[in-house]
Amino acid sequence: MGNDTRCEPPTTVSGDPRSEASVHWLDPSPFLRGTAWLDGDRPVRADPDDLARLPWDIAERAALPIGVRIEFTAAPGTRAVELRYRAAVPGPDDPLRGLRHCFALWQGVRLVGETCVAPGPEAVVRLPLPPGGGVFTVYLPEGQAPVPLALRALGGALSPAPARPRWLVHGDSITEGWWSTRPAHSWPATAGRLLGLDPVNLGYAGGARGELPLAEQLARLPGEVITLAFGTNCWSRVPATADWLYATVRAFVGLVRRGHPSTPLLILSPVLRPEAEHTRNALGATLTELRRAMERAGHDLAAEGDPHLHVLPGRALLGPEHLADGLHPNDAGHARLAGAVVGALRGVLDPPA
Repeated sequence: MGNDTRCEPPTTVSGDPRSEASVHWLDPSPFLRGTAWLDGDRPVRADPDDLARLPWDIAERAALPIGVRIEFTAAPGTRAVELRYRAAVPGPDDPLRGLRHCFALWQGVRLVGETCVAPGPEAVVRLPLPPGGGVFTVYLPEGQAPVPLALRALGGALSPAPARPRWLVHGDSITEGWWSTRPAHSWPATAGRLLGLDPVNLGYAGGARGELPLAEQLARLPGEVITLAFGTNCWSRVPATADWLYATVRAFVGLVRRGHPSTPLLILSPVLRPEAEHTRNALGATLTELRRAMERAGHDLAAEGDPHLHVLPGRALLGPEHLADGLHPNDAGHARLAGAVVGALRGVLDPPA
């Protein structure tokens, strides 16, 4: 994610966050959304029992709880919710130290407000609620690897939000949300809100190069919708040929289909990357050629008898003005990607969103 420069003034929580009577605190587990696996009490994004087969960079990124949220229904009269958590503490010289522990409260597709807490290894954040109750989502400061420990209502009652269909979203740093100014602004988070889905963000910065163990992990995860959005890191980070990517996409989908034989599956090919479109990598492939190979693999699989597989070509979805650094979308780019994915998925969901 990009640097975050807008937030309410930090709210400092003084004293021991465990000093309140423990009877008031609720177990956060029923309130967690966007979770793939738990490693103890930590939400993680790769199977903790299957890390040895993954490249080190993916295992490292999987330790960050990208896309993990707290969702609850507040009874009328509930004034606020308090969340006790532990998280990494930024260094004293970090220029954005005061913004690292910021929490955003959403109600549906509307931002209610943001609250920042003075960083500490364990702290409590209090999020005021609007009157009338309802269903709310709390987006966590993902980069600090927060672990929710407990939550409670002030002046009312909380219950877990109704479950929504799980959407497994596999991809690279663009899927992970890089250069969106808020976790809630990444394209999977935005599309999930618009579609009424529970997005499980399985994006790995630098990764998503067609690693087949990840396909097997996806096959084991429950989910009602799947999106595969990778390929750009096959241009240079680990160079590939078009033939290799074509075969890898077919193999990846084949492994996913072992666990999800008829689940709606959308392949999103790489978005615009100006430096790579017509520049050949170490194996002689341009990103344009890699993109076409990925799309051809998806179309061929659909034609061979997979009617639930769909392809969304990525090239035309973004222009240079939607890129923050020539590769990752800015907030406007993430919003455009979300809109395109919503349009592609809306007609294949059952029932339609």
